[in-house]
Amino acid sequence: MTKYLTVSALTKYLKAKFDKDPYLEKVYLTGEISNFRQRPSHQYFAIKDENAVVQAIMWAGQFNKLDFKLEDGMKVLVTGRVSIYPANGSYSINIENIVPDGVGALAVKFEQLKKRLTEEGLFNEQHKQVLPQIARRIAVVTSPSGAVIKDIITTVNRRFPLAEIVLYPTKVQGEGAAEEIATNIERANAQGDFDLLIIGRGGGSIEDLWCFNEEIVVRAIFESHLPVISSVGHETDITLSDFVADRRAATPTAAAELATSNTKIDLLNWLREQETRLSNRMIQIVKHRRERVEKLANSVMFRQPERLYDGHIQKVEQLTDRMQHIMEQELTVVSHRHQYATNNLIQSFTALVENRKNRADQMYQSLLLLDISKIKNRGFALVKSGNKIVKSINDVKTGQNIEIELSDGSVNAEIKGE
Repeated sequence: MTKYLTVSALTKYLKAKFDKDPYLEKVYLTGEISNFRQRPSHQYFAIKDENAVVQAIMWAGQFNKLDFKLEDGMKVLVTGRVSIYPANGSYSINIENIVPDGVGALAVKFEQLKKRLTEEGLFNEQHKQVLPQIARRIAVVTSPSGAVIKDIITTVNRRFPLAEIVLYPTKVQGEGAAEEIATNIERANAQGDFDLLIIGRGGGSIEDLWCFNEEIVVRAIFESHLPVISSVGHETDITLSDFVADRRAATPTAAAELATSNTKIDLLNWLREQETRLSNRMIQIVKHRRERVEKLANSVMFRQPERLYDGHIQKVEQLTDRMQHIMEQELTVVSHRHQYATNNLIQSFTALVENRKNRADQMYQSLLLLDISKIKNRGFALVKSGNKIVKSINDVKTGQNIEIELSDGSVNAEIKGE
């Protein structure tokens, strides 16, 4: 009797065969990437050739380690294991490693980064700076022990010994080199007193020169306000630093020659230009000052200087008239007040004198009433005993002599009895 298998049993059997087959445990494929669309986590695409297609899975941990970008149509070398997915019976390759076929991963990464930065405009000629005519201070970012700095120093001293070279010792190969190069480019720019910047190193493989292809270095060169000469590798070596730099030199010696290109002739020409500019400037200044002097000399103020103070004189006269008018008004008010006070004083004094006169008359009349001579004229007499006036009979005794004063004289008398 024929035994029929379930679909699940069949796919389970095939999966076990695939998992146990030593030839499928590690498979090396070459083919072309197809139907690739980058997903947030795990990647699902296909590997194909002209006759067949196999589905591929690459888990996020492996995919994130890639240093290049997968693209449709890219020829690749794949390492992985083959397995069956029981739910639909399809088989696929779980990719453990993938590299570009033929040109290598770094070359692919180079082209991809170059394409992206080109689209951003980092390599456009409009961003290139002109090298200074005379570079008096030159910053160099390179290794302190290589031949690069020696060649630069020798060439600069021969062509323009007045130039000052400042070395920024930099790691130019291996891990951390790109970050150090970018940092020293920024430091040289931050110092602010350089005319030019040279970056470079000697020759080597693409791996040796790769730090000059790193995006952090390319952007540091692009953002440099100092003109940059790139001298990386030998004449046939090209890096992204060469594309973004303001000038590229095939060798360190060529870089130094660019930095001091025809310096002696340029210096003489520069001095002549400065002399001409200074002379023209002085002529312009003298002409301008002469025109100003002539304009001032012909101005109304110089021809009629009294007009300078006409307005002031008029204002002074107006103020004087106003002050005089105010003083006259004040004087009139004061005069009126003085007259009024004088009249009041006279009236008060007259009334006081009159009052005092009346009182004096009254007192005089009172005194007249007390005048002894007046009393005597009315028939009265003044009796004295010695020097005392006799006021009472008790003041005299019988036989006492007294003096009686009358209006026309006095008489002596004796008291005969009481």
